Amino acid sequence: MYAVIETGGKQYRVEPGDVIQVEKLPQEPEEAVEFNQVLLVSDDNGIKIGTPIVVGAKVTATVLEQGKAAKIRGMKYRSKTNYRRRYGHRQPYTKVQIQEILA
Repeated sequence: MYAVIETGGKQYRVEPGDVIQVEKLPQEPEEAVEFNQVLLVSDDNGIKIGTPIVVGAKVTATVLEQGKAAKIRGMKYRSKTNYRRRYGHRQPYTKVQIQEILA
């Protein structure tokens, strides 16, 4: 059994027991989170595809940790003006473990 969910503007294919990193969520570690934007559900009865979401389907998960990804370095440069700027960015994420898929 698997499902395709949408969160943070991205889509994830998940199964029960999977651990995934999603865009930062407001929940604290050890709290439950529920994803209602389920785009596709596959189980023993076949595949249900939503238009755009599957009505009545949801995926429950538990928040494992909040963190930040590796630093990405960037550079701004304009020629002939002696303009150079370096910057860094660390994207926050939430690591969740999928508990069950309800369809």
